[in-house]
Amino acid sequence: MRSAGIAAFVLVGLVTLVIWNLGRGYLGQADSENLVPVESPRSEALIEEWARTQARAAEAVDASEEGQILFGDLHAHTTISFDAFMLNLPLMGGTGAAPPADACDFARHCAGLDFWSINDHASNITAADWTNTVEAIQQCNARSGDPKNPDLVSFLGWEWTQAGGTPDTHYGHKNIVLRDFEPFRVPTRPIAATAGGVASNPPPTLMRGLLALGDDRFRDLALRWTSLSEMEICEDRPVRELPSGCREIARTPAKLFEKLDQWGYKSIVIPHGTTWGIYTPPRSTWDKQLQGSMHDPNRQTLIEIYSGHGDSEVYRDWRALDENAEGELTCPPPRDDYLPACWHAGQIIERRCLSEGESPDTCEARALTARNHAAQAGVSPHVVVPGVQGAELIDSGQCRDCDQPAFKYRPGGSAQYIASIGNFEDDPENPRRFRMGFIASSDIHTARPGIGYKEKRDLSESPPRIRPEGGSIVGSFLSGAPEEPRSEPRSYEEAAEKLTGLQLYESERVRSYLYSGGLVAVHARGRDRQAIWNALEQRNVYGTSGPRILLYFDLITEESRYPMGSELETSETPVFHVRAVGSLEQEEGCPESTLEALGADRARSLCAGECYRPGDTRRRITHIDVVRIRPQTHPEEDPAKLIDDPWQRFECPDDETGCTATFVDPEFPALGRDTLYYARAFEEPSATVNGSPPRCLREENGECVEVDLCRDDGACLSDYAHRAWSSPIYVDHENNRSSGHSSQP
Repeated sequence: MRSAGIAAFVLVGLVTLVIWNLGRGYLGQADSENLVPVESPRSEALIEEWARTQARAAEAVDASEEGQILFGDLHAHTTISFDAFMLNLPLMGGTGAAPPADACDFARHCAGLDFWSINDHASNITAADWTNTVEAIQQCNARSGDPKNPDLVSFLGWEWTQAGGTPDTHYGHKNIVLRDFEPFRVPTRPIAATAGGVASNPPPTLMRGLLALGDDRFRDLALRWTSLSEMEICEDRPVRELPSGCREIARTPAKLFEKLDQWGYKSIVIPHGTTWGIYTPPRSTWDKQLQGSMHDPNRQTLIEIYSGHGDSEVYRDWRALDENAEGELTCPPPRDDYLPACWHAGQIIERRCLSEGESPDTCEARALTARNHAAQAGVSPHVVVPGVQGAELIDSGQCRDCDQPAFKYRPGGSAQYIASIGNFEDDPENPRRFRMGFIASSDIHTARPGIGYKEKRDLSESPPRIRPEGGSIVGSFLSGAPEEPRSEPRSYEEAAEKLTGLQLYESERVRSYLYSGGLVAVHARGRDRQAIWNALEQRNVYGTSGPRILLYFDLITEESRYPMGSELETSETPVFHVRAVGSLEQEEGCPESTLEALGADRARSLCAGECYRPGDTRRRITHIDVVRIRPQTHPEEDPAKLIDDPWQRFECPDDETGCTATFVDPEFPALGRDTLYYARAFEEPSATVNGSPPRCLREENGECVEVDLCRDDGACLSDYAHRAWSSPIYVDHENNRSSGHSSQP
């Protein structure tokens, strides 16, 4: 008996040791370790043919002398990013590891991009991950052919991912893109905004080990959790004095810019997701980012106004919440163009209450309580309604008259609002202003930069739903246990005691507000790294919602031409010239050059069997809008009255060769105030993933009463007019010496 007990004890000890080792990740592999993309660059003949096709299109709209337009994606995540890792787990319907080498191969051979950057979350990047990422970008560039005429330029970077719990502490997400990629010309470590959140606070080691008994990806997850949780936080010292293996943190934009200045390397900081309400507190605006050193006009020169997470361009004068004289948050009443989520929470509770036979007074009181609770629930007003389903939330909290809007739209972070405001604290006569160029990118989380070339659900950012049968600790964390609906509201604090993981963040409706992703386009004088970087620094850039629309926007004087992104002083009537050519229709499948480079199996797995493969027919440009914004000259001016959208509209002929327009602003000389202008060109509508979310069934009065959410059983296609947004041209009145603008980068 004693021997049997000892044997059992030893066996339990050995099993525990095995599980503990699994929980430490000893059999796992880091997703950054796959460093080597395929050897072959893209065919020079194919690139030359695309260039000739573009040149012919440019010549047709009299733009042949203005350089070449190159297309890229400056926002791509691999599964080094913890959210990308989790979304690509098998229980999520994912395909597993998506390393930097995959992103390189996809950008080159699937999407046919001219340039791209890697932007994993800095708080999820270990020292080994960063070393491997730098090497992977080196490997990708090494396979680009002639450095003076490469097939693909790969940029190194990361994402600074910040989310504050209140409007005063929220600054949002920013991508840092570095000009260089050699180890001795880049920071020793990326700069994060936080210590890593849930990624750095894993379950206990034995629990991780039990999970790792399942399959290889859970062993990789155990390693990831262990590596991230054991990283030390860097001390607050000059960046070059810090050890390479610690996690460096800058909790505000000011600290981020300070650290980038200490490194001294060329970089561009690109805000993104500025209206995405899943992490942006209600009533948050960008005004505070004009204060003091919170903005660096020499680095923060571009803004991403469109991505797979939606459109962040337009300003609306509603807010998700009001604030009373005592500074308390209150729920605003609904408007025709906006149904506050807090208000609708009360409607759901009241409807449930009445269906149970309670008195109207009782149900009205519960509805008021629900609205008050929802107003205090930050980004999660839905949790005050027990057991609520996504379809019940209809289009509450969404921008009803926006095209492909960001989820739970926050207009105080829109590009138009950002361009219209000023900061008057230091010098009322010379306010500080933002001057940024407009770009788009993908924000893809599957290492697939530039996915917007075809509208396919298996290429888009929209992920599968969490599999309810997934079980396990991870499945429980992601999906939680379902709740029974009740007619009694609860506070956020009460909900947080019961709900787990993503239940605290609305996840079901999000899939109806995820899109295929955009592109950034540059007007460059060559294909090489420096030519692309010069265009980015000069803001001679624009964004598209995915298709490769050609867009030219210039201010013309007798002496010169000022392209998009320029700034100038004048008192004369400005004259503008805009030209746009639609994108080429895509043919099915992949070109032979891709199949030769990747092989048929790899093309199916990596490219989902669909590549950028332009045909001979161009989509028609239907119309061009011009937006005019006159930034504040004093802080009391209402931004809504300073934004003319559209200020002018030009209908285009039924001609696939393109559309052109010349126009003036006759009011500029007399108004005597600085003004910015940008163009927006629209293609004819086509079937698009989540083209018109959330596909409402509306009553005659326009009220949304039922929604068809994007689910697993369909492609979620509806018509959308793809578009391109130029960077603004900033025109300062030369008689107004208090323009307050920053010098051009």
